[in-house]
Amino acid sequence: MDAARWKATVHVGGLVPLVKTRNVHDAFIPFGEIADISMPKNENPKSNAPDPHRGFAYVEFEDADDAKEAIDNMDQSEFFGKIIKVSPAKPPKSADEGLGSKTAVWEQEVWLAKHAASGEDVNEVDDRPDDPMQGLEGLDEAGPKPQ
Repeated sequence: MDAARWKATVHVGGLVPLVKTRNVHDAFIPFGEIADISMPKNENPKSNAPDPHRGFAYVEFEDADDAKEAIDNMDQSEFFGKIIKVSPAKPPKSADEGLGSKTAVWEQEVWLAKHAASGEDVNEVDDRPDDPMQGLEGLDEAGPKPQ
């Protein structure tokens, strides 16, 4: 989905297991033409929960202004006896970027562009002395310095 579609999509959180796609459709249709509704399934194999979805939905409107209208009117409203949170949907991060990716953060293009050192930076003059003990002469006795 491109960036324009994400601007027209809202995330609806806090849905009870009883809620079906048609319920979400009926609740959000007053704000504009709906292009798609997605309710991600509960895919946890260890879970014995009969929940048909993961407790949230994405509602994609035809127009971004309709999405804003839905957020303004539906956020913090009661839906099936529970307060729901309606907010702009965020595009999913690439599996190759950010935390949780399979590539080390310091090997990712975004991180490199932000933190990469030029060849000159690597060999900059270091103010630290070569000997870590340098400057500690005479500090081998405990207590105040003799006057």
